[in-house]
Amino acid sequence: QVQLVESGGGSVQSGGSLRLSCAASGRTFSDLAMGWFRQSPGKERVFVAAVTWNGDHTYLSDSVRGRFTISRDNVKNTAYLQMSALKREDTAVYYCVAAPTKLGSPFYWQHWGQGTQVTVSS
Repeated sequence: QVQLVESGGGSVQSGGSLRLSCAASGRTFSDLAMGWFRQSPGKERVFVAAVTWNGDHTYLSDSVRGRFTISRDNVKNTAYLQMSALKREDTAVYYCVAAPTKLGSPFYWQHWGQGTQVTVSS
């Protein structure tokens, strides 16, 4: 069973930066596409970013493109979400996800982390 553990969340002022990490275990990390979703209070969980198993292709939602970057380290079994120019509307619980595939989008996310809170204040 794949286990995903997020870290790096916290509180930051508008315009600031944070880097989220997602440590994976339970399966060969390079067998997995990795991604991030987020859920703001009172809203549905939405896609943020994804990266293919080898890091060659990344996908970003329109709301974060140009501000967020997704990456991975297949030696450290960790995926990252670098968030810059943060806005209040980025406040959410961020979830790491994994899909056992070496293909590109679309991804069928089978594994979810517990989430980490990101709060952006003005």
